[in-house]
Amino acid sequence: MENGKIKRCSWATTDLYKEYHDKEWGNPVHDDDRLFEMLILEGMQAGLSWLTVLNKREAFREAFDQFDCRKVALYDEAKIGELMKNEKIIRNRRKIRAAVTNAQQFLRIQEEYGSFDAFLWAYVGGEPIANHFRSEDEIPAKTPLSDRISRDLKKRGFQFVGSTILYAYMQAVGMVNDHVKGCHLYRD
Repeated sequence: MENGKIKRCSWATTDLYKEYHDKEWGNPVHDDDRLFEMLILEGMQAGLSWLTVLNKREAFREAFDQFDCRKVALYDEAKIGELMKNEKIIRNRRKIRAAVTNAQQFLRIQEEYGSFDAFLWAYVGGEPIANHFRSEDEIPAKTPLSDRISRDLKKRGFQFVGSTILYAYMQAVGMVNDHVKGCHLYRD
């Protein structure tokens, strides 16, 4: 705290961003439902601001059956058409179809590994990568690890999982802690 003010990463400028920054970003997530939700939301964000997605998050939860991957995996063209009419969410047919495809692949990984969590966190040995950046300018948009996970997911049929999306996902689910030095959530 400086002058009674909490120091955060510089991108946490709005109340919604501050809440997300303080309560979610960089915190390890091991719940498959949340991992699925964040994977879909990160894909929806492609080409848009994360704030746009956060503002629509509750509408997405409602529209996508609380991100129940078993239900989303069964969406048909009629359901996709219904979602395309929902003005409360991002209406991009390719992204909505990708959510369905990704739900189907997510279920396959759960079957193979017991959970998506076990599959995903194996990439970092079960422990978050703690980076030590002084400023956001030092934070990469992607890394060799996000490249690798992206390639592996694409081989399995996932869509909207490019390396940049994957690195943002890794930050969102706490596989990577990129809170910068000076932020109240930075850890040595």
